[in-house]
Amino acid sequence: MAHLLQSQSFISRSVWTEPRLQQQTHTCIKLSDYHHGSWKINGKKRESGASSFTGCVVQCCTPSSSGSISSAKAGVKPTGNVEEDNNGRWKDREDQPLYLASECGWKVRRLEEDQDEMRKVAQIQAEVFHHPMAFFDDFFFQFFKAEVLAALIYKLRNSPPSRYACLVAESESQRKLVGVVDVTALRDEAVLQHLHGAEEYLYVSGLAVSKSFRRRKIGSCLLKACELLSVFWGFKYLVLRAYEDDFGARTLYTNAGYRVVSGDPPWMTSWIGKRRRVLMIKQCNLLNLI
Repeated sequence: MAHLLQSQSFISRSVWTEPRLQQQTHTCIKLSDYHHGSWKINGKKRESGASSFTGCVVQCCTPSSSGSISSAKAGVKPTGNVEEDNNGRWKDREDQPLYLASECGWKVRRLEEDQDEMRKVAQIQAEVFHHPMAFFDDFFFQFFKAEVLAALIYKLRNSPPSRYACLVAESESQRKLVGVVDVTALRDEAVLQHLHGAEEYLYVSGLAVSKSFRRRKIGSCLLKACELLSVFWGFKYLVLRAYEDDFGARTLYTNAGYRVVSGDPPWMTSWIGKRRRVLMIKQCNLLNLI
């Protein structure tokens, strides 16, 4: 699955200044109540002069055909029944969490800064990413889980709310966490060379699903929530890494629209002996979410 991102990794805190554009298109996303405040998307084309709309308006900028203009990030403003709390997170006015995706009986929302929920997230990720040891495996597993929890707490406390998020999946019938994924705003030059016109991107990492709930479309639902979050935050590209020989994970990402653009250099895999990873990217398309 998508690799864990260490807490020491750089998280971009820069402020985006939108350049002037010669031509713009506007698409509206309506955020309406849908079973405990989940997102419901209704896409309609909208004239730039219209002013009244219940929900949130995403202004998508596209370059004109007469020249090459660097793409601008989308500006998103929640309105209607949506409001922003003191931590920069969106909730409805009944103080219910807002779900970014809802399909196949699963819902995805942002992780609450609750000790019990954070421990559950650490448990799920540790079960997926821990490498069994020949001796004292239980001890090393508990140590690894403590590291995962510490990294999660560090990122939640030290990252701007619009630059990092931990998304969790739960069943529609009960709030039981069954999957998790991290999304982080990054700008690595080695990655940006594959992203035309982008200065930053949203990095997907730590995607994990509980063993008893796998192959039930939870991973697909988490990836769809990542894409919708990238639209809200104004990122054009989603990026992740996967092991080259992990065909199950690569099939999941390929079906979600990701494509391979590069891989680890030969010296890293041949000389050091590490499993080769591939870099996969996806260009966010608002029309796919409508």
